[in-house]
Amino acid sequence: MSDLNQKIQDALANPKNLGEMADADSIGTAGSEGCGDMLRMWVRFKQDASGRKVIDRATFQTFGCETAIAVASVATELVAGKTIEEALHLSSSDLASPLGALPPMKIHCAQLVETALRSALDPKSATVSDSPVPVASVAASTASSPSLRDSFTPQNDSGQKVRIILKTPASV
Repeated sequence: MSDLNQKIQDALANPKNLGEMADADSIGTAGSEGCGDMLRMWVRFKQDASGRKVIDRATFQTFGCETAIAVASVATELVAGKTIEEALHLSSSDLASPLGALPPMKIHCAQLVETALRSALDPKSATVSDSPVPVASVAASTASSPSLRDSFTPQNDSGQKVRIILKTPASV
């Protein structure tokens, strides 16, 4: 097993910060049209000792492959303690760096995480070239926020349908 595969398997065996955050200050959601993956990220802020607003905690949920789960897990750890500006300067490569270099066919997984994070931190900057499309950005009202599954539901009456394909675990 390659080093990358081992790191992904380790992240899957013990994912960090998985699940909804009831007291989040911001929520961002992104979806990839290319592969159908969806990822939602919750972010809570605090003031550090010097009075700066920093990320206290980030959590995630995803309908995505193993690589998307692993990148989101390590990224939520990476952004803790960073200011919004510092976190917005992180690229998809930076967010995935604890795993090592991703193969070209898996770079979209890191872009999905980057876009969801940007959507939560600054909805205007959520669109990144060649990256997943931000699906929604929701402010602090988490009690009434839609679930990740609800994000698949079209928000208009155009008759548009969304097809959900369940993936079986596959090697990276």
